[in-house]
Amino acid sequence: MVAAYRAPVQFVGEEDSSKRRQILDGARKVFMDLGFDGASMGEIARSAGVSKGTLYVYFADKNRLFEAIVEDEMLDQQKVAFNFDPARDVATTLREFGQAYIELLCRPGGGSAIRTVMAIAERMPEVGRRYYEEVLEKTINRFASYLDTRVQAEELVIPDCQLAASQFMQMCQASLFLPFIFQAAPPPSAEHIAEVVESATQMFLAAYRKKPA
Repeated sequence: MVAAYRAPVQFVGEEDSSKRRQILDGARKVFMDLGFDGASMGEIARSAGVSKGTLYVYFADKNRLFEAIVEDEMLDQQKVAFNFDPARDVATTLREFGQAYIELLCRPGGGSAIRTVMAIAERMPEVGRRYYEEVLEKTINRFASYLDTRVQAEELVIPDCQLAASQFMQMCQASLFLPFIFQAAPPPSAEHIAEVVESATQMFLAAYRKKPA
């Protein structure tokens, strides 16, 4: 007896997108509350308000679901548009970029996503590597390209723009990111961020701004 042909299940349109978002939101909460090892597909289905059958239609297993959450986080961060207009002056660009970068990094809820990725990176190195390359490294590269234009304009003297870009981003994190990521402090206020970024800007310009002849 020949089994009847069953067309593969397909979901399209807004309903599919809404259901997928519902699953990701539920899974994100479970991963953040229980960690990767403590999370189960059954618990994720309950949190998302869907059946396990529906869950498996969208995601083959817990690894694929976690990867989708990381991809989602990367897309959210990539939507942030830093202004690296090559014609802008350095001081303004540094201050605005530094503030926007730290506000993104230390936004409410953002720390949980970063902690979750860091916790799983040893077991799933490709996930951690992709997150770094698609979020952090791309930002460093764009910033370094901007710095290079200011070197060409003889406003800055920088032997290694990649290094200088990383240095500035790290200086902006000083006293802000680690207390936040380890939950030793709440998300920093805009005033505190501005204070730290201004200090980082002054230090950067003292090191790299071209000195008068």
